[in-house]
Amino acid sequence: MADVNHTAFRPGTFLLVGIPGLEKFHLWISLPFFSMYIFALLGNLVLLFTIVREQSLHKPMYLFLSALTVADLLLSTTTVPRMLAIFWFRVRDISFGACLAQMFLGHFIFIAESGILVGMAFDRYVAICNPLRYVTLLTHSVIWRIELAAVVRSFCIVLPALFLLLRLSYCRNRVIPHSYCEHMGVARLACTSIKVNIVYGLTAILLSLGIDVVLIAVSYGLILRAVFQLPSAGARRKAMSTCGSHLCIILLFYVPAFFSFFTHRFGGHSIPRHVHILLACLYVVVPPMLNPVIYGMNNKQIHETLRILFCLKSSKGNRRTSQVKVSSLI
Repeated sequence: MADVNHTAFRPGTFLLVGIPGLEKFHLWISLPFFSMYIFALLGNLVLLFTIVREQSLHKPMYLFLSALTVADLLLSTTTVPRMLAIFWFRVRDISFGACLAQMFLGHFIFIAESGILVGMAFDRYVAICNPLRYVTLLTHSVIWRIELAAVVRSFCIVLPALFLLLRLSYCRNRVIPHSYCEHMGVARLACTSIKVNIVYGLTAILLSLGIDVVLIAVSYGLILRAVFQLPSAGARRKAMSTCGSHLCIILLFYVPAFFSFFTHRFGGHSIPRHVHILLACLYVVVPPMLNPVIYGMNNKQIHETLRILFCLKSSKGNRRTSQVKVSSLI
């Protein structure tokens, strides 16, 4: 009987539920998600445009920030439009290939972004602890290598997870109780043992994000020690404000991600499923929305550059309008 009930096959499509238990509130839930996604798109595009346009911002810290901005744009765009399609139009079907592609891209971008945050922590460490060698150590070629290493590492970590899903035989149940495809959500639909998937997923997260968190913590431990040794209170304040933005982004990135990851695997029934899914949905849109705000508001150079760029555009527009008026009078 067990063999009859669990006929193995590879489904043509999966069904994404959205947020289980909150289906009747999907329309209302979609409104803040749509707003956050639009803010994330606009904020990151403006920040990226500012860094690319302004030559004075072509420095190591801002090059890392531009890479983080691209990762935020990709991460939110990989997941949120599909989420909104479920909430608004009940488009729940997703093909097997598209589901695996979304899973791969989501995990790949997330782990790559973690590597970029490590690069940003290293940048702050060199700038504060070894400022005389900052320019010689963090050249443009070194920065590109660090970013390339983050991308290659992420690809090598996520690719085996894709093949682990492809090797599985799936049951007739096609329903994924989530708003987007992720590794364990898909693996749990299999008829065969997913022990390898569970072990690999846990090991990959702990050895990638875990090591990243340790490296960031060590960097900031050394940074804090160096900051408190500075003779001037003004210099200490300036150094702390420079690092404050990065620390906020780190907390926004890792805290909800680790909470969601560990409660999803070890929380059991103590936390309702819809809380898991809602938090998983939030951490792909909230950090991308807040990162440009944190850097734009707290970074004086970006703030001034944005003000100058938009003032120049508005003054050019006013000048053209006045020229049109004069020519029409003539």
